[in-house]
Amino acid sequence: MRRGLEQMGRAVVFLGQLFSRVRITPLQVRETLRQTYYAGARSLVIIVTCGFFVGLVLTLQTYDTLTRFGAADAASTVLALSLFRELGPVLTAILFAGRAGTSITAEIGLMRATEQLDAMDLMAIDPMERIVQPRFIASLIAVPALTVIFNLMALLGGVFFAVSVMGNDVISFWGNMQASVEFGRDFLHGMGKAVGFGFLAAWLAVYFGWSAKATSEGVALATTQTVIATAIAVLVLDFVLSAFML
Repeated sequence: MRRGLEQMGRAVVFLGQLFSRVRITPLQVRETLRQTYYAGARSLVIIVTCGFFVGLVLTLQTYDTLTRFGAADAASTVLALSLFRELGPVLTAILFAGRAGTSITAEIGLMRATEQLDAMDLMAIDPMERIVQPRFIASLIAVPALTVIFNLMALLGGVFFAVSVMGNDVISFWGNMQASVEFGRDFLHGMGKAVGFGFLAAWLAVYFGWSAKATSEGVALATTQTVIATAIAVLVLDFVLSAFML
């Protein structure tokens, strides 16, 4: 318990140092865009694939359950609300941590292990500004964008199952969804969560990389801690935000 609180305190101090050194320069903007490509665009395969199959499975289970109560027409509503409010932001953040978050942690940790960060300090280059800041901002941008793509693919998976397998009418499927889902209360509710989860995923990824021990075992441990800490933090924050938003 004590070690966990100490780790949390160091992470908060690190975040304060990161914000205090933020600078917007053309070089920083170019590097941030490059890191957004690596963190976001290169995560599209896992996001698209998982999103589509989550939509398939969720629609299958929803139809199976609602059919018993004669409410199969509400499957599209349950699918959309589940995705927008909960599953989309949560699963995207966890998948992002497993793919891009670990990559960021390992990259910064290896720079620490090979003394590249110390060399930048000797050359009067702030590694917090040059290395950490672009990756933090890129992750903060990527997670909400990937959440939108995840939701879209999950909806397409649900439509595919409902129309192709169950034989439902696509117009009624979309019509029931549009009639029950509110843009502000449901979609923006989920996007607010996505921004919060993106902040957590970005913060923990760069922190564990920055604080990793300068050994191969230290880097491996840091990448593992990134996934575990992000998953736990996202689920805890999801409960807190849901309680306040509802």
